[in-house]
Amino acid sequence: SHIASAFGPRYLPDQPRHYKTKQRNAQEAHEAIRPTDVGRKPEDVARRLEPDMLRLYELVWKRMVASQMEAAEIERTTIDFEGKDNQTGLRATGSIILFDGFLTLYQEGRDDEADEDGGARLPKLSVGQTATPIEVTPEQHFTEPPPRYSEASLVKALEEYGIGRPSTYASIISTLKDREYVEMDGRRFIPTDMGKIVNLFLSKYFLKYVDYGFTAAMEDELDAVSRGEEAWTEPLEKFWKPFIDLVEHTDKNVSREEVAQSRELGIDPASGKPVSVRMGRYGPFVQIGTKDDEEKPRFAGLRPGQKMDKITLAEAFELFKLPRKLGPVPEGMEGAGAEISTNFGRFGPYVKYGEKYVSLKDGDDPYTIEPARALEVIRAKQLADANRIIRDFGVDGIQVLNGRYGPYISDGNKNARIPKDRDPKTLTLEECQALIAAAPENTPLPAVGPHDLFALMYTSGTTGKPKGVMHSHRTLVTEMRGLETLWGPGSEEDERMCFLPLCHIAERMGGEYQALYNGAKLNFVENPDTVPENVREISPTLVTAVPRVWE
Repeated sequence: SHIASAFGPRYLPDQPRHYKTKQRNAQEAHEAIRPTDVGRKPEDVARRLEPDMLRLYELVWKRMVASQMEAAEIERTTIDFEGKDNQTGLRATGSIILFDGFLTLYQEGRDDEADEDGGARLPKLSVGQTATPIEVTPEQHFTEPPPRYSEASLVKALEEYGIGRPSTYASIISTLKDREYVEMDGRRFIPTDMGKIVNLFLSKYFLKYVDYGFTAAMEDELDAVSRGEEAWTEPLEKFWKPFIDLVEHTDKNVSREEVAQSRELGIDPASGKPVSVRMGRYGPFVQIGTKDDEEKPRFAGLRPGQKMDKITLAEAFELFKLPRKLGPVPEGMEGAGAEISTNFGRFGPYVKYGEKYVSLKDGDDPYTIEPARALEVIRAKQLADANRIIRDFGVDGIQVLNGRYGPYISDGNKNARIPKDRDPKTLTLEECQALIAAAPENTPLPAVGPHDLFALMYTSGTTGKPKGVMHSHRTLVTEMRGLETLWGPGSEEDERMCFLPLCHIAERMGGEYQALYNGAKLNFVENPDTVPENVREISPTLVTAVPRVWE
């Protein structure tokens, strides 16, 4: 009724539209997101919503209403224009909208203009109609390679090849990003050096397992298992034996150099040794010499933005200008006389003076940073370190320090709390020694591996007997990192609120463990009935809840 009254009966189909998934065995677990009342138009609720919320609601509302409107009628057309001299010819290719249908309300966004199926929109013209030139803009066009994948086009490709399911597309994309196989250029995926090497390695030595057909066939077989048509052990047996044999064969016959995709760039004129680029444990680097030389090879990591397949010999030599010496620390400063140098390390660029290191922030380049700026960075670090030390007695390493959670006493081996009624600045050496002696010993925790059991959680038993699910430490860390990709990195300033039972997996992971992982403050409500009151009292920055609560 809303469509007919707002747009006219021509826009209303004869029958309500029903949609089905186009993918076999899609395993879709959730129904569509839709407005509870079509009558609540975006303009009616605009004053009650923040701008981002309004845009989201408008998107959901328009798409839902458009999905029930009549289809648009579009004609693919080529128009030829002939000049007055009967020799000059121009052609326009595009589409003409005969009936706009749902397009009058909603047009899906595109990643690129080139993605438009129908090309440019053209006006309605008739044969023999005279067209008056307004402007002539000569442009030269070249055949472009296929565009890089965006998230939307990658999901479309996965659907076409039968790889993954709607419930796994997000994890596939997050894996590509988390393992740094790709980086984003706007909305497009660009393969990194690591991604290219992994792709070449798997395509060369494990071609069967990265073939589109194998993955799709495996998905079909797992679907058969889920339907009870095949025992779960059968696909494992068919997969594992040939796979592990191939892994062992590759491990014995493929060298580290082949895996690292080493590429020789040229010869170092000073030493006569080869210069090569390859992938290492901490990223791509260039190397002068080989492991078989008497002298240890020289190494230099690639700078951000440099690619293994693009770097030249001249660019490689520039990288060996590090470490770069900037002169001594001047008199009057801590570390006076120590040599200042800059370099790249495992955790990024840094300035070094003596045996101390100071990380460089964004905007400070170790290749170009001036001595004055390096000294400024060093002074800032020394000031921060000085503010950390409240008192240093110079005896047995005992210090009163400012810590992450407030002042404390330390002798380097044990830490002791400071009584709340004492000013840390007035503590004596004897008091600190007594507090450290009374502090509990730092008993080392037993060694725990990534695959050791962390927690045992049980299903609710709604549809059968409760089932215990074993979660390892690796599972927990992976889950925490996954949640951070979903709602961003947490902060110690966050106020978290728990009100679901802690046996509930959502509260355990998204509430309790995520707060501990980020060092956030965790608040527990008195009971479910006081949740509205507690929300006003706590003002949480993040709450984990189930759909029933939000509804």
